[in-house]
Amino acid sequence: MATPLTKPLYTAEATAHGGREGRVRSGDGLLDLDLKPPVELGGPGGATNPEELFAAGYAACFQSALGVVARRSKVSVDGSTVAVKVTLGTIEGGGFGLAVAIEAHIPEVDETTASALIDGAHAVCPYSNATRGNIEVTLSAV
Repeated sequence: MATPLTKPLYTAEATAHGGREGRVRSGDGLLDLDLKPPVELGGPGGATNPEELFAAGYAACFQSALGVVARRSKVSVDGSTVAVKVTLGTIEGGGFGLAVAIEAHIPEVDETTASALIDGAHAVCPYSNATRGNIEVTLSAV
């Protein structure tokens, strides 16, 4: 069941031409990139791909969500980093799917607090809410 927005805040737009071996451009033109399949998928590499773009967006979004949760909890996450790995693979029925691994490094915070902050960020992050129940997402504090 879809979760409807109660108040839209912003709409991003991008257009792709040529799929994985083409180009993607945002509506405002600030993002304008060539796309190439990675060597691991039999492509030439040398350009970004949809999985890297998804990983970058998810990492930035999750980092911001971590900051929101930390502020609400009155905990500092200064110097923290979030790394996201997006894996493309096959699924039953012959289709393709994704799996995500999120690794958050929060210096000067104990393991219990770090885990609570990461779980909280996962609860509020729009990417996490969009993917919840659809793909495997693993969380870890490093």
